[in-house]
Amino acid sequence: MKKVQRAFLATILALSLCGMAAAEPQLNLRTYVPSTVSEGWQQVFNTLPDPTKAARCPGPNDLEGWKKLYDAAEQGKVKVAEEAAKQLQVKVVSKDLGGVPVLEVTPKGWVDNGKLLIYTHGGAYTMFSARSTLDSAALVASRTGLRVISVDYTNPPRARWSEVTDQVVRVFKALNGQGFAMKDLAIYGDSAGGGLAAGVVLKMRDEGMGMPAAVVLWSPWADITETGDTYMTLKAAEPNYLYERVLGPSADAYADPKDQKNPYVSPVYGDFTKGFPPTLIQGGTREIFLSNFVRLYQALDSAGQAVKLDIYEGMPHVFQIKAPGSPESVAALKKMDAFLTKYLEK
Repeated sequence: MKKVQRAFLATILALSLCGMAAAEPQLNLRTYVPSTVSEGWQQVFNTLPDPTKAARCPGPNDLEGWKKLYDAAEQGKVKVAEEAAKQLQVKVVSKDLGGVPVLEVTPKGWVDNGKLLIYTHGGAYTMFSARSTLDSAALVASRTGLRVISVDYTNPPRARWSEVTDQVVRVFKALNGQGFAMKDLAIYGDSAGGGLAAGVVLKMRDEGMGMPAAVVLWSPWADITETGDTYMTLKAAEPNYLYERVLGPSADAYADPKDQKNPYVSPVYGDFTKGFPPTLIQGGTREIFLSNFVRLYQALDSAGQAVKLDIYEGMPHVFQIKAPGSPESVAALKKMDAFLTKYLEK
């Protein structure tokens, strides 16, 4: 028996040494460009910054540190967003709804059908504004033909999760006061804005307000704690950010750790048996948030709600807006339009 064991071990050692000798240089998963994505996206991958070189975000109570970071991000993004909106020939009007600033984005050739789409922007809650994410609102307005109301909520840590969700709720209440029924309204959000959109719908439901006709979530940050398989398994492949440098500090600025599994903060923990609108969740296989999408889908589906999980090969975070002319983005926006058309009955 011992001779057999020694022979077996010798064979394993020989094979491992052979493997070591033939091993190729380790693949850098962050810069890896899959051949299965479109040519346009193969080029976009080469332009993505290295998230390992990003500065660590400030502490949750460092208002001045967050302001400096916010101002720098706005400066770099507003011009790009406004130029995209200009090219799409949308009309942009600043308004106030329920004491909350919003941008009303109307597509070219718009025909009033009595329907509205509310948008909650991403940026890990702490970054960006309705103005600097105008490219997303303008693109969606143009592709769906819907007028979009982009909510300019107060970024944490200047406001925490309870106040931020209340601001979006006040926008809905103001629209209800103008005569828009919930069946005439839908909501979409990307990244943190996706988590915010789902959390707000849960909050409105629980407060007896009713719920919008449909929900569309792009790469939703549906669990702001570092919980889920792909937070670990795709960590080395995520081309946008590291949790410990960006997402973790932003989560703490948005909500105290004790509140981070509140369903209004991380909607994967919601009770969907009490109802939820038809929901479309879109994302890519290159995101650490992939588990967020799967878990949210399963929570909704297990509760008997109408939900569609629409995942795209090789795509990174919020791919729809980063290469809007790509086949992947065109397909995703076409599905979004069909989904909203079905449930808004526009």
